[in-house]
Amino acid sequence: MKFAEEFRNPEAARKLLAAIERVVGEIGATAEKPVHIMEICGGHTHAIFRYGLDKLTPPGLEFIHGPGCPVCVLPMSRVDECVQIAEREGVIFTTFGDAMRVPGTRKSLMQAKADGADIRMVYSPLDALELARRNPEREVVFFGLGFETTTPSTAFTLQQAAREGITNFSVFCNHITVPPPIKALLDDPHMLLDGFVGPGHVSMVIGVHPYDFIAEEYHKPIVVAGFEPLDLLQSVLMVLEQIRDGRAEVENQYARVVPEHGNPASIAAMADVYEPRPSFEWRGLGEIDASGLRIREAYRAFDAEEKFGIGYAAGPRHVEEPEGCECGAVMTGRIKPVACPQFGKGCTPEMPLGALMVSSEGACAAYYQYGGARAVEAAE
Repeated sequence: MKFAEEFRNPEAARKLLAAIERVVGEIGATAEKPVHIMEICGGHTHAIFRYGLDKLTPPGLEFIHGPGCPVCVLPMSRVDECVQIAEREGVIFTTFGDAMRVPGTRKSLMQAKADGADIRMVYSPLDALELARRNPEREVVFFGLGFETTTPSTAFTLQQAAREGITNFSVFCNHITVPPPIKALLDDPHMLLDGFVGPGHVSMVIGVHPYDFIAEEYHKPIVVAGFEPLDLLQSVLMVLEQIRDGRAEVENQYARVVPEHGNPASIAAMADVYEPRPSFEWRGLGEIDASGLRIREAYRAFDAEEKFGIGYAAGPRHVEEPEGCECGAVMTGRIKPVACPQFGKGCTPEMPLGALMVSSEGACAAYYQYGGARAVEAAE
């Protein structure tokens, strides 16, 4: 299959939905006692709501929205530190666009830009490196943010900066990894999870074997999925069939994109440039061991934390969530976005209180965008 339309075929979708309903019945799941499947990736959350899959699947199946949105899990203290760097004299601060409106305790990067800071949106860290070449009298900082999907591009950029000896370029590294928070969720006795739909884009880089512990240690099925509606429906069916059969395996539905062992060049670049932090704070999850990446000693001259003496270089700083904001509970699947008292009231896409309403992968943004007035009414 080569074209997107083939992954959105209504007849194929009806067959998959019929199979899902049959297997849910064979499991014995009901609306009162549903099967709980967590889609880890925020891109999957948006696809589920965009195509109405939550409405088409049977009531015995409940989707739990996971923490797979790197903008959403970024703690407010790190946003504050971005603003702190950006407001320094002589700094050009660069970032991907979806991080511009994430609120910190004082302001967002968008507000800091309005106040006069030189903050520029870029499409790639290589764009930031080019700015450093063109502005040798300025310090150019790139906001390195994202899971394993975006981590290699930052690593390749740092390798290029080192080869060229560019001294006015650095990265504020906030890259994080997917497996550790999944383990944290599975260790939480309050979480009711029967299986996982795994993140396709992350797996394109790291392959499928980093998830082996989910099946081997926790005996839960996981299926790495694509992002079209038929991808998701087939992946959900594969998870349900494992549950029905009493199996717990790592399966790859997205084999047309995801190689079993990942992308060797990307993995090698990440290993060269980064090392695990002892721990890293996740919004809603707290500190998680070995879940964040920091720049290795060989590339320490390009580490903005060291260069500017902020972040973990100055000691971690925890910031409480705004009053009434339930981003943490939504992030960990404990409540749905509409259960947050601020949803659609004190927190909207125009005036976001929490990161989940800002990001293009945030669960609150998905509910608001695709549920509209109905979602706001449900919250009242």
